[in-house]
This record gives sequence, C-alpha cells and structure tokens, in this order.
Amino acid sequence: MSEKIYLSLFTGFLLLFSSALAAEITAGETEDKAIETHSDESVTPDTRKAVTMQQLLQSSAAPGRKALLDQIVAIVNEEVITLNELDSAVATARRNLLQQGIEPPELNSLQNQVLETLILKSIQLQHAKEIGMSVSDSELDETIRRIADENQLSLQAFYAVLEEDGISFSKFRQDIRNEIIMARLKERQISSQVNVTEGEIDNFLRTQETSGSSDEEYLLAHIFISVTEHMDNLKILERSRRAEDALEKLRSGADFSHVAAEFSEAPDAMSGGILDWRPMAQMGPTFAQLLSPLDIGEITPVVESPNGFHIFKLLDRRKLENRSVIIDQTRARHILVKVSELTSESDAKEQIIDLKRRIDNGENFAELAKLYSEDGSASSGGDLGWLSPGNTVPPFEKAMDALLPGQISEPVQTQFGWHLIQVTERRTQDVSDEKQRENARQAIRSRKAEVVIQEMLRQLRDQAYVEYLAEDV
Repeated sequence: MSEKIYLSLFTGFLLLFSSALAAEITAGETEDKAIETHSDESVTPDTRKAVTMQQLLQSSAAPGRKALLDQIVAIVNEEVITLNELDSAVATARRNLLQQGIEPPELNSLQNQVLETLILKSIQLQHAKEIGMSVSDSELDETIRRIADENQLSLQAFYAVLEEDGISFSKFRQDIRNEIIMARLKERQISSQVNVTEGEIDNFLRTQETSGSSDEEYLLAHIFISVTEHMDNLKILERSRRAEDALEKLRSGADFSHVAAEFSEAPDAMSGGILDWRPMAQMGPTFAQLLSPLDIGEITPVVESPNGFHIFKLLDRRKLENRSVIIDQTRARHILVKVSELTSESDAKEQIIDLKRRIDNGENFAELAKLYSEDGSASSGGDLGWLSPGNTVPPFEKAMDALLPGQISEPVQTQFGWHLIQVTERRTQDVSDEKQRENARQAIRSRKAEVVIQEMLRQLRDQAYVEYLAEDV
C-alpha cells in the first residue's frame, strides 16, 4: 500500500499544493513578499569549477571520511550528485515503471534520463534556497497529515506502512519538503507572470462556440525533447534527430510509454508521458489544429515549438458535458490571527481564545474582526462573501460546514494561523455561467503557466554550471 501512496503522491502533488495555494481564506489581495536576489557576475564557470573542485578535494581528504571523488557523477553549481544517489533514483524509476506495466529502457538510457532529472531538481532547489524559500516543520507536518488523510490512514498507520516497505521516513519527509519547495517556486513564477483578463475569457468562450470541437476534451500522451536559447544550430539539429529517432521507434511498433521513458524530458516521462484530460480549447490553436483530426491511438509527427520538439498520441476523446451546476454556498466571516516571527503559535492561539471569550460575553464579531483580524477582510468585519466548496483550505471548510447560521466556531488552525468563523447565511445557487467562466480562466491560466514554467526551467538550466564526471553514465 505504501508504494502506491509514495508513487501517486508525486504525480498529483503539484495539483494538491496548487490547490492549497489557491485556497487562500480571503478572496481579496494576498501579500507579496519582496525577496532580494543577487548574483556575482565575477564568478565565471571556470572559477566556479575551480572553487567547487577544491571544496570536493578538501572534503574527500578530510580525516575519517571516504574518498568521494570517484563516486561523484555530476557537479551542479556548488553541489554534487553521487553515484549512490543516481543508483537509488534509477532503481526507484525502474520499479515505478514496472509497477505501471511499462518496460524500462536500457540501463544507460534510463541513467541518462534520471541524471538529467536529478540535475534539474538540484538546480531548482538551489535557486529556491538562494531566494530564501523554505518550508517549516509545521507546514511539512500538516502536508504529511493531509497525505495520510487522503489515503484514509492515521499518521501512525501511515508511518507503519512506509516502514514495512523499507521507505525511510526521514527521506520521505525530505522528498516531500523538496516537492513543496519546487511547487512553490513554480507557483511564484506563475503568480508573477500569468494574468488572465476578462477580455481573454470572453474571447476564449467565443472561440469555443464557433469551434466544431469546442465540446471535446482529449486524453493525450506526449514525448518532449527540449531546446534552450543557448544551443547552436548543430545542437538543435541533434535534438531534432533525437525526436525523429523516438518517432521512428514508435512507427516500428514500440510501446509509447517505453519510448517516453527512454527519450522524453518532460516531468511525466517515467509515467508513460500521459497528460490529464484537456479541453481542445486549452491546447492552443496550433496543437488543436494538429490533434483534432487524429483517430484514437494515432501518433503525430514531430512538432516543433519554441521550447523544443513534441510527439503526441491520442489515447481517448470524449464530449464535454454542459450540465447546470447547482451548489450549496455559505456566507461567512472570520477573524484571523497569524503566526509570525513576532507572534508564536501559542500566543496566536491564546489571542484567538480570548477573542472567542469576548464574543461569547456579548461583544460584536464584526467589530472585533475590524480591530484584530490580520487579513484583507478585516475592513469589512471579516466578511468573506459567498463561498463555494473548495474555496477555502480543508480545515477551514470542515469547521465552517459544521456550523449553523449565526453560530461561531471554536478556534480553528490552518497554515495561515488561528481563526474564528461565523456562518451568516446559506443558499443553493446555480453557478453555471460562473463555472463556465472559471473553467475558461483556468484553461487560459494553465496554458500560459506551462509556457512560463518551461521558460523558467530553461533559463535556470542555461545559467547553471553543470559538469559530468562519470564517463559511463
């Protein structure tokens, strides 16, 4: 059971974490934290290499330590990837592929694929550290509790299942911490660069109405070979030939999942390259025109984009259902006391308990919210407006749903701090039009976000110093 938990975690983790980010308690503005970054332009790749190698030699020569130099397969900026790390990651990747019924590629190809994944992961984590991004132990604990809950396990049972299958809990925690950091790094980039206007939503919906395939969505698998802006024509031609080699294997009858594991550089390469269901309109006009005439099981030729070369396979297609969306909505207000460097968790809890006591003794909830709540709703007495299911984080929503109109919750803890919640009204609402526009907004945002993330990863990779030390990897 734990292997299923561990394997399914990372395929869905970005969605899980993005949902948590999107589920800010307030529908208003979020605080932007200015983070200073700096770079030393005087540090060239050659000087960086010299410094790094000197550090490695000093490390390997330290008394009581094993010689590490012969175990290092790659240097990534100021860090290294060891053969042990690579072997462990390759073994995990191979096991994951077999559990999905995918024949792993030859060892050398799999090693190269996994090594590139480790390099890109290291680059992202180093960049996140440079800009001050981190995950607290309390945030990590909360995420692991959510994972256990979603697998219908208590924390003790969850730990036991991991231990039974030989998964180190300390390594599991570090893996989750790293995944959270990388997800936040991507979300930070998306938030700063992706904006969807009402005009774009109107155009999107008009295009759907006039397009013959607007009511369809596709299940796709893909293979992606990247190119970067610093590659010369010869290198780009080499990447193009690699994509054509993959296509030739597919046309010779090779399984798509196997070829994706061998060739693709997308994050989903080790899960068969399978993308989630996507509305045709989300694909963009170029890809939509290419994919719409395909039969199920058919493969596209190599398609070039600014980021690289793509091959798609149509796995399935279906009609989008245009049903009325009727939901229960809650109007609520809250008081939030945040945990910060100045306010400890115990102090925040004590303050919210004191506010609850004052409200129970007759003081007005809205007036106290104006005075003490630490979010954008304070000026309106903590009013959050009408909330739909999923608009708030799970602990908040669970406590809110248990209240009757007029009732006030006991103190509720979320990752944002401590809350008091009061439900003021409930209603059943037809939100079909709102849902249609929200779906359009998410489709446009998703399409833009993919471009932004690919560009961010490409720039980070181009700017990083990477040296390969193992000749047989």
